[in-house]
Amino acid sequence: MRRLNSLLIITAMSGLLMPAADARAGGIVELPAVADAFVSGANPNNNYGAAGGLAVSAAGLPRGEFQSVLRFNSSAATSLLDAQFGVGQWTIQAVQLQLTATSPNNPIFNASAGGLFSIRWLQSDAWAEGAGSPSVPSMSGITFNSLPGFLTPTDEAVGTFNFGGVVAGSATYPLLAAGAFIADLSSGGDVSLHLLPADSSVSMVVHSRNFGDSNARPRLLLSVVPEPGVLSLILPIFVLIVRRGTRHTPVHAISRSNRH
Repeated sequence: MRRLNSLLIITAMSGLLMPAADARAGGIVELPAVADAFVSGANPNNNYGAAGGLAVSAAGLPRGEFQSVLRFNSSAATSLLDAQFGVGQWTIQAVQLQLTATSPNNPIFNASAGGLFSIRWLQSDAWAEGAGSPSVPSMSGITFNSLPGFLTPTDEAVGTFNFGGVVAGSATYPLLAAGAFIADLSSGGDVSLHLLPADSSVSMVVHSRNFGDSNARPRLLLSVVPEPGVLSLILPIFVLIVRRGTRHTPVHAISRSNRH
């Protein structure tokens, strides 16, 4: 019983090493998209912020070029991490963007095709999602023509990836966890990403945050670890608990149990 109690205490205290936002994932914090939209080069003044999908397509394709923007908010996550580990006592070790492919069922989109796309961190979060859709586009919110106004020389490339041309299934894309992008995520607040074609063939459609199944919506997955100083405070407590749990078994009791 004493050994079982020790193990239970260690398990409970090990939970302190997991972000409270998702302890089951063992250090993975999920950030759902809070805004997203695609923009169309063939319809440069239209907004599609309420669409159920996002798109990235090369400029030379029949339906024209598509780019997409997404915004996430890390405020709640950083508050939980600060409360659990202490302010500044944790680090984002890795970041992945999860997207779920879908068929380009609306005639506005190009057919899906394999190719390369890039992801960039945007310094500006001032773009508006808008309420347009492919069936009822709007002129209020981000458009192909207004997108360049939110791009700056300090934006950062965080990865270029291969899209296989699939029309179903989720994929995670590991982003460069460095520079202003990570500083932005760690500070709490809005964080914007820009998806754009990186070759002449790619055409990708994925579910947006407006899609009915929340599991298929875009999300950022953050791998978070405590600073070494936090571990140095917790691990000695583990050792102390284990040692105390074993001291209560007298040596003579063990000797008797070994007699036949």
